[in-house]
Amino acid sequence: MKKTISCMNIDEKILHSFGGENAIYKAHEFIFKEGDHSQYYFQIISGKVKLNTFTENGKEFIHNILGKNQSFGDPLLFIEKLYPTNAISLQTTEIVKMPKDNFMEMLKSNPELSMEMNMCLSQRLYYNNLMLRNLALADPIQRLKGVMDYLKSYHDGDCQHCFPIELTRQQIADLTGLRVETVIRTVKKMVKNEMIKLEGRRILY
Repeated sequence: MKKTISCMNIDEKILHSFGGENAIYKAHEFIFKEGDHSQYYFQIISGKVKLNTFTENGKEFIHNILGKNQSFGDPLLFIEKLYPTNAISLQTTEIVKMPKDNFMEMLKSNPELSMEMNMCLSQRLYYNNLMLRNLALADPIQRLKGVMDYLKSYHDGDCQHCFPIELTRQQIADLTGLRVETVIRTVKKMVKNEMIKLEGRRILY
């Protein structure tokens, strides 16, 4: 079975031993905002986090939705850049926050974590490129498939029709730039073509 990298899932004891602290965010609370300075490594203990941006006319574009054991914000710690997205909790969410200097010290003290981080960042770049390529296609099936491949890349395993797409039809539309009505029709076509399954309204890929 193929093994993917969950980007990243560092043992909580290690995080705490290097100064990581738990923080709880209420639903819809900003963890950081677009344009903020990158100062922390974040790893989700429970709950869900949305990475998004807004256009000038207020339209939301969702870049990713992350859940338990997944990390975010770490690529910016290496390049001294401002956050290009917002991070917003979708529900009550518990997160371990580790200051940048502590994070770097942890990687220096644990070379195996540094290697995993390199693999993780490489995987993110690879799937980001694939998703961008698919979003440029006119075929809505290929757009949806590209997003689903991208989301599935953050999780272990490659079983067929077992990965839940924890997104509403509206969120999928925001991710792909399609109309909600187009997403609904495309999901039906993908079910008919046995590319996905439905469990109630939840998509299994």
